[in-house]
Amino acid sequence: MSALPESLAGKTVAVLGGTGPQGRGLARRFAAAGIPVVIGSRSQERAQSTAADLAEATGGDVTGAENEEAASRGDIVVAAVPWEGHGELLAALTAQLAGKVVVDCVNPLGFDKQGAYALPVEEGSAAQQAQGLLPDSTVVGAFHNVSAVKLEDPEVVEVDTDVLVLGDVREATDLVQDLAGVIPGVRGVFGGRLRNAHQVEALTANLISVNRRYQAHAGIRVTDI
Repeated sequence: MSALPESLAGKTVAVLGGTGPQGRGLARRFAAAGIPVVIGSRSQERAQSTAADLAEATGGDVTGAENEEAASRGDIVVAAVPWEGHGELLAALTAQLAGKVVVDCVNPLGFDKQGAYALPVEEGSAAQQAQGLLPDSTVVGAFHNVSAVKLEDPEVVEVDTDVLVLGDVREATDLVQDLAGVIPGVRGVFGGRLRNAHQVEALTANLISVNRRYQAHAGIRVTDI
């Protein structure tokens, strides 16, 4: 385990929706890097069970709580909830998330016989919806295109991907780039302002198509930087 970046020293990451595949995978990697993690869930029992499993697997500091308490305890809060419950959950946590960096990795996708496709979002993207609901928080979009399967697999030592980080506050996007970089093999790359989050969220539908065709868990790399 290498030393954490100074920006993350003493910070706790809460993962709302931390019992789902993406949230659980991110929590595993953050805990393995030495960051204290709080798993959030609608069910405290499920959150604590997942946290106990991850603490045992990683040797890290992982605890579980209902989403409201997890949001209160996190210095950085990752929203990894299903799109269907995204707006409702964040709207209920405005007080707990005030003054914090909220990392939104939710992809508004639909699925039919032809596969995955991007859903229209009135605000433009899930990340923009989050910022509209959380005026006192700083929302950053990130981790949209990272394979949950690879994050969760203890046999995968390095996750071979870049993470596009989107936001309007440089200090916050730098922080989330540092957070991405604690996962071995991952690099955080600034991908533009929050208004550009839609195409990054939608890109996940393309990656799902790649994965189906090639039986893979594809990520993305940005060249020449």
